[in-house]
Amino acid sequence: MACANNGVSARPRVVIVGLASCFGCQLQITNDEAHLLDVLGQIDVQYWQLASSAPEPAGDVDVVVIEGAVTTEESRRCVEMWRSRADKVIAIGACAVTGGIPGMAAADVQAGRESVYGGEAPEACGRMIAPQSVSSVIEVDFEVRSCPIDTADFVAVLERALYGSNTLVLSDTLCGSCKRNESGCFWREGKQCLGLVTLAGCGAKCVNLGRECNGCRGLSPHANLPAARAMAASMGMSVADFDASLELFNQTSPMLRKED
Repeated sequence: MACANNGVSARPRVVIVGLASCFGCQLQITNDEAHLLDVLGQIDVQYWQLASSAPEPAGDVDVVVIEGAVTTEESRRCVEMWRSRADKVIAIGACAVTGGIPGMAAADVQAGRESVYGGEAPEACGRMIAPQSVSSVIEVDFEVRSCPIDTADFVAVLERALYGSNTLVLSDTLCGSCKRNESGCFWREGKQCLGLVTLAGCGAKCVNLGRECNGCRGLSPHANLPAARAMAASMGMSVADFDASLELFNQTSPMLRKED
């Protein structure tokens, strides 16, 4: 996609916005030193709070990249405003895609606020709301999952947003990646791993490093939660512990909420 300005081709206008998060996904973008300049050379970054003190631009943009969960009325208005001004919206990271770590406070915002501040939150916090994923507030065109994101994944999705692509979006579970990598299975070792319900696409990096999957990519649309719970029970593990692990990165997931 290219913008036109008085008949002259221009670089696509891109805005990068940070909401409630650790900004780790934006840092991942800056860490991609081998390709960062090539990527930036294709676009006109008109606003990036992490990298520049320049104010937000006026007018419409081609792509807005959003990291972080929606946790205040101000952030809700922010994403709604950018949705109205952007041709494409990309949500990056677990916080933006599934609610992530901020989503753990979704069940009881008041209790969470009191545990942190001991009473009323500072005025600077604004009006706090139950944490939500970006896609639960506005329509999102593309997602880059994981905590933090993989920079190659981000570049690929950005290119899809800018130029289009017929690439199919992955929907299978992580267990298939482990089999293709010929990785061992933690369940056989009596360890709980969320790969059997988590969306594939990360290459099973944690598993390859000897760590169980914690589900940071969110649930696969094909995840069979009842079968996963039965698997945990058959292995002598606590189903309640399994469910608690699911909520680390899926607290706001519709797949869990519809079970309530």
